[in-house]
Amino acid sequence: MKQLLELLGFLALVQGGTGLLHEFTDWHIGLVQRIGFLDGYEVYASVALIVLAFALFAAAESRRSG
Repeated sequence: MKQLLELLGFLALVQGGTGLLHEFTDWHIGLVQRIGFLDGYEVYASVALIVLAFALFAAAESRRSG
C-alpha cells in the first residue's frame, strides 16, 4: 500500500509539474491541458495535483512498511 501511494504521488507530482511547465513555457506536454472541462483552469488543476502529491507522500510515510 505504501508503494502504491508513493507511485500515485509521484505521478500526480509529475503531471502537476508538467502542467505548470506547459502553462509557463507553452511546451505541449502533460495531461492537464488535454482535459476539456479544465479549459481556463489548468494552473489551478496543476497546483491541486502538486498538493495532492504531497498529501499522498505524507499518507505513504504514515503507513507502516509492512
